[in-house]
Amino acid sequence: MASISPYGKRFISYLRRSQIRRLVASGVRIDGRKPDQLRDISIKTNVVNTADGSAEVLLGKTRVVAGVKVGLGQPFQDAPDEGVLIVNAEILPHASPYSEIGPPDETAIELARVVDRGIRHSGFIDFKKLSIDPTKVYVLWVDLYVLNDDGNLVDASNLAAIAALRSTMLPAAVKDETGALKLDRNNKTALSSDLSKAPIAVSIGKIDSQLIVDPEFEEEMSLDGRITITISQDSIVSIQKTAGYFTEAELNQAVDMAYLVKDKLRDLLIKSLV
Repeated sequence: MASISPYGKRFISYLRRSQIRRLVASGVRIDGRKPDQLRDISIKTNVVNTADGSAEVLLGKTRVVAGVKVGLGQPFQDAPDEGVLIVNAEILPHASPYSEIGPPDETAIELARVVDRGIRHSGFIDFKKLSIDPTKVYVLWVDLYVLNDDGNLVDASNLAAIAALRSTMLPAAVKDETGALKLDRNNKTALSSDLSKAPIAVSIGKIDSQLIVDPEFEEEMSLDGRITITISQDSIVSIQKTAGYFTEAELNQAVDMAYLVKDKLRDLLIKSLV
């Protein structure tokens, strides 16, 4: 297992940080992008043969692989007629200079929860269709592995999770000779999902009063605030502030930017998966 150091322990030189902040104030970014411009994105599916579904996402130099494994289990008490989603995230030791060997820390746990929340509340997966009987449901284990951290892990991980779930083949649940349910992995059908409801996570950083989308690694360490807004169709399904603060005007501006960027991400996602 691996985790990463909390953002408070990350640092860049004062001169580099000043340069990044000065450029952003003038409307230019350290890598030449505009404030609302994403890095190049690549999405591939079925990259892990042993998984029931998988995907790899490159967002600039940030690289995330998602794998889905389907199991059987009991429903949660507060959702007795729905299947279960469990998202885990790990950042491999070589993913960044700040990665540490050990169990996932609070940053990795938060990453998994933000992705989980967006999927759970979007309607992308109809979890009621994953109920088998009152005591057994399908369990979707989504494991996120960050192979390289060049910033904005949330947006890259969210795209990887969505693409992996979209590619997932669901094994049939059959009864053995004792009447117990088991999975027949030789008999699979595509996991039902509604791509039009796919949750799109858009992370926005703040430097002074200037907002930027898709912050890369050094920009993240220069931010005064960061927030992730997850949108499904035209509704916000999740908001997570992970650093600093936003005024009401800045928050409204961040929401407007998120709506503009999510259309680009959604179009790219659909183009990659259909």
